[in-house]
Amino acid sequence: MPAFYYKARDGRGEALEGTLDAPSADAVAEQLQADGHTPVTIRQTRVRSTPARSGSALSGLRWRRVSLPDLIMFSRQMYSLNRAGVPVLRAMDGLARTARDPYMAQVIREVRNDLEEGRAMAEALRKHPRVFSPLYVSIVQVGENAGRLDEAFLQLANHLEQDKRTRDQVKAAMRYPVMVLVAIAIAIAVINVFVIPAFARLFAGFGEQLPLPTRILLATSEFTVSYGVWLLLGLAALVGLFMWWKQTPDGALRWDRFKLRIPIVGDIVLRATLARFGRSFVMASRSGVPITTALSLVARASGNAWVASRIEGMRQATERGEGMARSAANTELFTPLVMQMISVGEETGQMDDMMEQMADFYEQEVEYDIRQLNTYIEPLLLVVVGVLVLILALGVFLPMWDLAQAAL
Repeated sequence: MPAFYYKARDGRGEALEGTLDAPSADAVAEQLQADGHTPVTIRQTRVRSTPARSGSALSGLRWRRVSLPDLIMFSRQMYSLNRAGVPVLRAMDGLARTARDPYMAQVIREVRNDLEEGRAMAEALRKHPRVFSPLYVSIVQVGENAGRLDEAFLQLANHLEQDKRTRDQVKAAMRYPVMVLVAIAIAIAVINVFVIPAFARLFAGFGEQLPLPTRILLATSEFTVSYGVWLLLGLAALVGLFMWWKQTPDGALRWDRFKLRIPIVGDIVLRATLARFGRSFVMASRSGVPITTALSLVARASGNAWVASRIEGMRQATERGEGMARSAANTELFTPLVMQMISVGEETGQMDDMMEQMADFYEQEVEYDIRQLNTYIEPLLLVVVGVLVLILALGVFLPMWDLAQAAL
């Protein structure tokens, strides 16, 4: 992704400059405007960081990403140190020395150097978009301007912990069916490569036409043994092509939309995404971020391109003067009960409370659905395994049964 050097002015008219990774200059302008800044100059540059540090140790680790637990730990520690009155530069030095991840430690050192040069905390964090999301930076900026930086980091830590719990629940629910499917795939490969060829030599001496299931099994096994290497290469090429397509804007939109349409699992993913949307919106709104800016930031932090496009539609409708309830109804994301909650929140001026209740509602549904997921999936997996066993049994034992009948 190309890097763009920008100059902008914040809400107080102060000059800002830095570097952002984005697909285009328009994307940089939108991100700056979403953060409350007015772009002045944007130009593409080959350097991913400021020229003074282009040769720093961080440049060799740019491909890395910081794990969510490390980011939660950083936020918790920043809250505790700010709350205790420890100077920011000394706090950053201590965090850099104790960080477990070398990349995170180097990022903290870079942020510390920027703070020492007189840059604001939010501006220093914004230079590392692979670590700190636009929503994270915006919350820090609001807390910094209000003189409540410790509360901003506490909100971020709580939000990230809740987000991690929801993601872990979804991953735990998917672990069992994925392991079963992988085991089935391995079993099919072993049977085709090693078991069926042994029976093929036995069946070759019968001198009679074999049953149709047996002929299908033998043909499949022969094809797998003869072209197995090419099959693996083709599969690797397809996976690589799929990963590239998924990174494109259209591919990400279509793939994320498809994930939400998967039976049983798609509903869980959608509810978890909407719970994350509700939590993020509440955190941004209660921090003082304007609604339109909050919607834009939350859309980018949703983790699903299709849901993000729907939320962006809400932002555009809100900018045109439509109410939150009407713009949310046009997205077709929310259930009638949630839509009623949003309408009540808009009418009473308690949108934050209603969105928080919406997030609680979706999180409870996700927890319930995850507990019931194995109940839904186990019968389906048993049917799949039963069909495979039936095919193998018919293919292997029908010729033996015919041979036994002929002998009798």
